[in-house]
Amino acid sequence: MSILAERALRGDVRALARIISLVENEEPEGEEVIKHLYPHTGHALIIGITGSPGAGKSTLVDKIIAEFRKKGRTVGVIAVDPSSPFSGGAILADRIRMQRHANDPEVFIRSMGTRGSLGGVSRSTREAVEILDACGKDVVIIETVGVGQSEIDIVKLADTVCLVLVPGMGDDIQIMKAGIMEIADLFVVNKADRPGVEKVVTEIKLMLDLIGTPDWRPPIYTTVAEKGDGVTELVEGMEEHRKFLKQSPHGEKRMKDKVIQEIKDIMSREIAKKIEHSWENHGADVHVKAVFEKEMDPYTVAHSILKNIISENKLREGASER
Repeated sequence: MSILAERALRGDVRALARIISLVENEEPEGEEVIKHLYPHTGHALIIGITGSPGAGKSTLVDKIIAEFRKKGRTVGVIAVDPSSPFSGGAILADRIRMQRHANDPEVFIRSMGTRGSLGGVSRSTREAVEILDACGKDVVIIETVGVGQSEIDIVKLADTVCLVLVPGMGDDIQIMKAGIMEIADLFVVNKADRPGVEKVVTEIKLMLDLIGTPDWRPPIYTTVAEKGDGVTELVEGMEEHRKFLKQSPHGEKRMKDKVIQEIKDIMSREIAKKIEHSWENHGADVHVKAVFEKEMDPYTVAHSILKNIISENKLREGASER
């Protein structure tokens, strides 16, 4: 695994893709590689592009890639597509819209299915971002699935979150205000050649006045992604936000919060694995039958399984001490 990590650090694209696959499939080797790569992280500008379905996020990302490449920056993209709740498969259509960058050796694009995750990103998105960061990408862009009010996991991963809106949403902005509208560092009103752009911009300004933004007031950009209009200014805004994060106490706190969240997520994932293992090895069918027939309640069953996990861990600890 250390050899694979070294190959990826030297720019081997196949090694990079292989590592992301290990992580995405939750292979034990993936965790070992991440441990090797982690000391090399922390250099990339991590941008989250989020918004409702049909807002033109993929087309906008395509133009943002081109703008960063003009500046000589290397770019990695994680495009998250919705997965089927039945087969687990995903169409991965976002990647199709970025195919003109496929032959650029300084651009790496990876599609990932959500695999049941409801926060707008995949469970493995954070690790994939860290891999791209460690392997030398100057900019890492995360494009979320089309999201709604509560799907705000992108704020846990990105340094700069861009919320993409379009004219014609009507009162949707007011509906979304309590959730996703509050995580944006930059607002992008895309498809600005349509009627109603000024209305959307005015509503965003009113929302910002209501919630208050003492340290950083998110700027609003209007773009027509298909034509590339406004993208240069948007990218400059992303870089301005990065400067702000580096120079303000808010930025340091945000980075520490991301570390805290990452540790918590790893612990939650490991605990979930232990619970699943205990469930499968302590008579799941018997417990389900007992609850179904009202002989036991689900709370008693759940606490019994958790007690088994604690007891097993104590036994292991005792054995290791001896």
